[in-house]
Amino acid sequence: MSPGVRPVSVDADGIALSGLMSEPADGSARAVIVALHGGGVNAGYFDGQAHPDVSLLVLGARLGFTVLALDRPGYGASADRFPRGQRLTAQAATVRAAVAAFAARHAPDAGTLLLGHSFGAKVALAAAADNGVRELLGVDVSGCGRRLAVNPALIGGGAGVGLRRLHWGPLGLYPLETFQASQPVVAPVPALEVGTVACWTRLSAVILPRVRVPVRLTFAEHEAWWRHDDDEIADLTARLSQAPRVAVDRLPHAGHNISLGWTARAYHLKALAFAEECLAQAGRTAPREP
Repeated sequence: MSPGVRPVSVDADGIALSGLMSEPADGSARAVIVALHGGGVNAGYFDGQAHPDVSLLVLGARLGFTVLALDRPGYGASADRFPRGQRLTAQAATVRAAVAAFAARHAPDAGTLLLGHSFGAKVALAAAADNGVRELLGVDVSGCGRRLAVNPALIGGGAGVGLRRLHWGPLGLYPLETFQASQPVVAPVPALEVGTVACWTRLSAVILPRVRVPVRLTFAEHEAWWRHDDDEIADLTARLSQAPRVAVDRLPHAGHNISLGWTARAYHLKALAFAEECLAQAGRTAPREP
């Protein structure tokens, strides 16, 4: 773990979830960022060790946010209890409970932004539907579209050049030590997640229209799992019909595992800037004295 990052256990209505957290030095959080990792990795994805600029947890705390990177159900401490994971709706309910418990203990007066990558993006959107998270400011999504660009049979597969390309893109997009430092981050994909990804086009048609907070979508230049041409993005944003604002960003020189690459800092800064915008929109920022 990076300096200032520590392990944490969160009780989500009787389900013990592990994770990593960081806090501002003065203990006063502008907001809580709850980061949800993708399939096949754990919460350590958001505290990359290959380069000091990569960790979301370090950067977030430095800029005044409390950051919780949560091991989703089926990963970390809950892997034995949920060896097959949880279906999407169940995961969303577990995450809602975890966010409520964590915020009440660590930042009771702060709003929350959900930041989800890949499968974690689906969970974040499902958790946000119908205002399911109290004091939710917005949702930041990366590595997730509506329609797969690959054969669904590849989901949950093991190693191989083809899968490596899908997960990473060109290897030069990442610090040299990434693939050695990331070994502790890798975890098996629970079986229930595999089927959910294949069904996401259908599920998203139900979930996205129920999201009523600002949403930001980021697509890496070398994103290969999901279709993200202009027509696809137009369809995706149209489904977010109740979101008061939908922002779309394309990040050059980035692959699917966006938070581990050289552009991780750029992505994280933009995500935290989006959190600041959501704070302003919600009227939770105090005006400064002239």
